[in-house]
Amino acid sequence: MSTFDLICVTSRELCTDDFIARIGALAEAGIDRIILREKDLSEHAYLTLARQALDAGGDRVVLHHFPSTCAALHAPRLHVSFPQLVENPTLRQQVDLLGVSIHAPEEAVRAEALGADYVTAGHVFATDCKRGLPGRGLDFLRETCRAVCIPVYAIGGIAAENLAAVRDAGAAGACLMSGLMVCPDPAAEVARLRAAL
Repeated sequence: MSTFDLICVTSRELCTDDFIARIGALAEAGIDRIILREKDLSEHAYLTLARQALDAGGDRVVLHHFPSTCAALHAPRLHVSFPQLVENPTLRQQVDLLGVSIHAPEEAVRAEALGADYVTAGHVFATDCKRGLPGRGLDFLRETCRAVCIPVYAIGGIAAENLAAVRDAGAAGACLMSGLMVCPDPAAEVARLRAAL
């Protein structure tokens, strides 16, 4: 992992080329993690996609939402929502790496207490994924980073232009979706993002 992690959150609906090939290209380009989000899929369909993604992206791929898929594929990295962790506080015992999506500093504190290894905090800036909702802003991000000892990754409206501000607010890294899903050259895009820091 680099000092400031760049994390891809996937959306195959945005991807205009071969989705699995893009995961492989992002891993090869040195993206730190790839969270295979794909929330619309059934567990069976997700397992099939996850198997392909793990083959392409290796240990950079973090599975999402389905602990049983992690067990079935021997993939010990899982990302869940905050309510999912609260409902199943033993999740940490099932995986080696547990990430949690949070939307308030208090949720980050609770997630850390329940064993989260990192949290994604958002949405920081306005984003098409949350159309019409204002971003929570850098003060929210600073407060969240101060509230916990585990890494906090900013998510929501992140781009090369605001990466430095996110880093300076205390974030250990940032999550990006659309830019990494639609860019014509994943390696060049990852290099551009690193250069922005």
